Amino acid sequence: MRRASSLVSVAAALVAGAAGFTAHQASGTQSAASAPVPSAGTVSATTAAASGRWVDTWASMPQLTEPGNMPPAPFTGTDHVLQNATLRQTVHVALGGGQVRLRLSNAFGGADLPVTKVSVARPAGGRAGVGAIVPGSGREVTFGGQRGFDVPQGAQAVSDPLDLDVRAGTNLTVTLYLADGQASTDVTSHPGSRTTSYMVAGDHVDDTDLTGAATADHWYFLSGLEVRPRQAASATVVLGDSLSDGRGSTTNGNDRWPDQLQDRLRSRAATAGIAVINQAAGGNRVLHDGLGPNALARLDRDVLAQSGVDRLIVFEGVNDIGTAGTSEAESQRITADLIGAYRQIVTRAHAQGIRVYGATLTPFGGNDYDDPAGAHEAARQAVNRWIRTSGRFDAVIDLDKAARDPRRPGRLLPAYDTGDHLHLNPAGYRALGDAVPLGLFEPGPR
Repeated sequence: MRRASSLVSVAAALVAGAAGFTAHQASGTQSAASAPVPSAGTVSATTAAASGRWVDTWASMPQLTEPGNMPPAPFTGTDHVLQNATLRQTVHVALGGGQVRLRLSNAFGGADLPVTKVSVARPAGGRAGVGAIVPGSGREVTFGGQRGFDVPQGAQAVSDPLDLDVRAGTNLTVTLYLADGQASTDVTSHPGSRTTSYMVAGDHVDDTDLTGAATADHWYFLSGLEVRPRQAASATVVLGDSLSDGRGSTTNGNDRWPDQLQDRLRSRAATAGIAVINQAAGGNRVLHDGLGPNALARLDRDVLAQSGVDRLIVFEGVNDIGTAGTSEAESQRITADLIGAYRQIVTRAHAQGIRVYGATLTPFGGNDYDDPAGAHEAARQAVNRWIRTSGRFDAVIDLDKAARDPRRPGRLLPAYDTGDHLHLNPAGYRALGDAVPLGLFEPGPR
């Protein structure tokens, strides 16, 4: 423990030198050191409704599919995926509206993605992760007036607007048919969907149920759903890793902490027009590629290019710390590098008028990330101290405080621990969602 204490002292000194800003309370108040940005919930949110601007209502972070997360047999071949196959998936809608449009991604595909036919429908019973739809609810989705579209390699496609009344907090089914499949085994997906998808051979887009379908708890090709809201609305993006992607949450339960924050926002008239958009992926890192591109590299795609975004919550860095070296020098280096990365994120987001909220990193004591010398814990504490006191973020969300065991602050509260001492269960994710001050989303200056 003597070396760990030394590391904490060294890291604290490093943070003090790196920050150079007046401390502020972690209560969700605006930082005096922040660059001027529009007041969220006033200008941008109002214009979203008045101008008919599109706003994200759901999104998933695209990434290259690992071999173990490919579509099950027989839908993955030696050189094709989902050839002559129907793929049915459900997504959870944050905001309602009278029009929708769909985004399909081929960001990591090894070939063009020829989509033959697409439809949206209401899932049977309104439930997530089901293979059946409400009879007669299916609506054809078009691209430039055409039934299908070839999504070029590395690109995305946005559908035509579709007149469809969707309600906030409901689920929507998206069904794709690929006559030719994708001529590659490099495909774009979001493996951590925690939502069941269905695959069946042949064209069954209009079928009420997909009898005998194969299943996988991954999303393929879907990257976003946008709505034209009827009220003032905007989107808040969560930039994160598996703790936001929901490892430990309930499959088909939509009880990750961003989902539970969304439920709180929807329950109040002043914040009902805020969509929480989850752009997180398990294994993701801020500084270096892990599972998916690093956060600095994907910031433009996953945050700045999203529709209707005026807030960003940054809750990422645990994987960077946990995979760093354990010497004093390496502990100092990862602390300084993460601080530099957070500064870059804030600067780039502010340039687009987006307010940035920094979330403290939750404990991992007892996990493999927790080295005996305490170097990783020292770095986590130093990074959290900078997040709380630097003044660089527009506000601070103290998720560390919400999740930690008061008696052993380097560990998760046992009631929230899935057992790996890093990820949280639904009760723990509720605690994180409840720790976010709703005043950060209300109209008017703070």
